[in-house]
Amino acid sequence: MRKLFLIPVLMLSTLAHAHDTITVDETLKTSGWFNESTEIKVQEIGKGLYVLFGAGGNIAASVGERGVLLVDDQFQKFIPKIKSTIADLGGRRIDFAINTHWHFDHADGNQALGPEGTWLVAQNNSRAMMAESKIINAVSMQIEQPAYPEIAKPVITFEDRMRFYFNGERVDLLHFGPAHTTGDAAIVFRGRNAVHLGDVFNNSGYPFIDSDNGGHLDGMIRFCKQVLAEIDEDTTVIPGHGPVTDYQGLVDYIDMLETVRKRLVTLISSGASLASVIAAKPTADFDQTFGDPASFVDRAYTSLVLAGY
Repeated sequence: MRKLFLIPVLMLSTLAHAHDTITVDETLKTSGWFNESTEIKVQEIGKGLYVLFGAGGNIAASVGERGVLLVDDQFQKFIPKIKSTIADLGGRRIDFAINTHWHFDHADGNQALGPEGTWLVAQNNSRAMMAESKIINAVSMQIEQPAYPEIAKPVITFEDRMRFYFNGERVDLLHFGPAHTTGDAAIVFRGRNAVHLGDVFNNSGYPFIDSDNGGHLDGMIRFCKQVLAEIDEDTTVIPGHGPVTDYQGLVDYIDMLETVRKRLVTLISSGASLASVIAAKPTADFDQTFGDPASFVDRAYTSLVLAGY
């Protein structure tokens, strides 16, 4: 099932050589991530709560009497299809859009929603990252994400916790320090007993750690464990990419991260270079499930070395 949801950013190795820099628009054009025929698939999680699978990160949509709240908004060019899908679900305008983090495949839709009056929400660090042009090191290439215009930046931010009461339930926004990026947010829908973790939890393959912009393997593990403490065994777990899963799916993901981390630290402590670490195949027993480990090992190794291991 995972292989149906591979992240295009991590599939671009055939499209450019290492150290090449491409724009977001070039990424979209060459990756096949978005085209006019791309459709949105909808999965109902609970009454009035849906997951939208389209072009980019998974969207959670709360649709009800108070209005529409989105978690992530994919791409600006895809917003008309997202709005059409929301209308089919009984919603009207999009009142709030929460960004789980600042990467373009989750937040580029801000550039369409902000000018329309949608209230944009994110963790403080994500807004700060959107305010500057950034390079996302996807290992096979560098993707340049330009600074967002003021109208597309979040107008509501939080540090560690924030709370909505919306469409009949409490919605908690949680931040547990640097993980996938420095500004990740997990969104817990308490009434529907569901959580969206953004790209801290990737259920389409190995995760991408944006270590050049403050992401860290240890933070990924800590963040996921903190989320586990906030939910229960009946919670529906929505990843940033890939199929919806459950509590045990997140537990298994953490186990993979911890196992690989232990192996990486052992290799680094022995003086192994990145090339030697890759040759040692520290993810071998997980590769059948998670796919190509190249980007993950590179970024995880880098994050640990930068932290002084």
